[in-house]
Amino acid sequence: MTEQKTNSTKTKHFTRRDTLKTLGAAAGLAAGSQLMPLSGRYAQAQSSVPIKIGFQAHRTGIGASYGRWYERTTMAAAQLINDAGGINGRPIEIGTEDDGTDPKRGAEVVEKFAIQHKTDIVFGTLFSHVVIGSAPRAGELKIPYFVVSEGHHVASGKLNRYVLQPGITDVKSQVQSMAPWVGSNLGKKVTMIFPDFAFGHDHRDYFSAAIAAQGGEVIEKIAIPPTEQSFFKYFPRIPKETEVLYHVMVGPGVLTFVKELGEFFGSDRPQIFGFIDSLEAVDLANPGLEALEGTYFWEGFPRYAQNDGANPHDAFYREKVGVDANGASLSDPKDISTYAHMFGCWETLYIIKQGMEAADYKGPADRAKLIEAVESFTDFPEGPEHPQGAKMFNGQTHQVFGIQNISQVTDGKLKVVHRTSIEDSLYEPEVDYTKMAF
Repeated sequence: MTEQKTNSTKTKHFTRRDTLKTLGAAAGLAAGSQLMPLSGRYAQAQSSVPIKIGFQAHRTGIGASYGRWYERTTMAAAQLINDAGGINGRPIEIGTEDDGTDPKRGAEVVEKFAIQHKTDIVFGTLFSHVVIGSAPRAGELKIPYFVVSEGHHVASGKLNRYVLQPGITDVKSQVQSMAPWVGSNLGKKVTMIFPDFAFGHDHRDYFSAAIAAQGGEVIEKIAIPPTEQSFFKYFPRIPKETEVLYHVMVGPGVLTFVKELGEFFGSDRPQIFGFIDSLEAVDLANPGLEALEGTYFWEGFPRYAQNDGANPHDAFYREKVGVDANGASLSDPKDISTYAHMFGCWETLYIIKQGMEAADYKGPADRAKLIEAVESFTDFPEGPEHPQGAKMFNGQTHQVFGIQNISQVTDGKLKVVHRTSIEDSLYEPEVDYTKMAF
């Protein structure tokens, strides 16, 4: 039997040019849908039909910068999986649909994957409101929905058994693990600036509780529409007694936000602690960002290579995704990745592989077995499949827990100054999905 031999399923194999175009995706990918069987040499002969994975992408809308890099990371991981023999000897076939970062379209995409494309699972999705809008349809169609989001919506019990978040920690976990450091090192009187939708509300609610547990207080909460393009009008609401300005912003206006923040305060400012969302896909070398020097950011995975040995698998991951030591595309140093988040796609895809192998997955009839297999997992060791670090998984809540990084802008780069432990991120379960029927 020769390599790349198939059964009755006709599989298109990309040319080298096509593959590089897909994996490069530097200038943005066209909206719309496509089914893309990945090319590559398999470690063993392939004789089975592909496993179809529906990738729900933010190709357009406010999440487009994330979606482009989520897609690039997914394709790189899928290529590696296929080159190593696929899943149970079957290649992965990635089908992509644009949800427009819109909850209604998100539900339509899930339905299209399940009914029209007949994918085995649905995968992807960062923005919380899209997950919340899409998840009920996944439950109705009984199709596993693996999300790479940070909202607390999964672990809160608001969704259903078909929705899992095993590759990236949620906001509640993140802020709980970092609040002690913020309170001890930066100050206890906090003003918050956050986007006015589910993700921002998670920050508002869970950081407020976490800093209160440290003897601190959120003295002002400023919600900003996610489509806002200028922010000066909001800054006068920041009380003068503010010791820490906590900000998290998303969407196309993030560069404007951090520039205007620096212009407003100048050198006379409170301590500033931001979530990297306010700086994702933004080059720190941009004129006007000098004011960020000395400020602090949360990072899921440090954008700049730290060279301190803390992430021994970072170099391998950067090479395969095509990202340099500064977090930019190897093909375009001005194209800054969403490095703090996109690893979740890589790690989730490997968890899907692990789950399908544990369940001896054959097809849609085994979807419940796949979910039960993933629910049985308890930990994921650090390694090439989990380059961000080791993690603990709670099968009851469908949520993973891991380390967090606090970085300071130093000489125009982000340098990690504190790493939390997995234990810092744990909280009591709020739901047990395993008790829900399929």
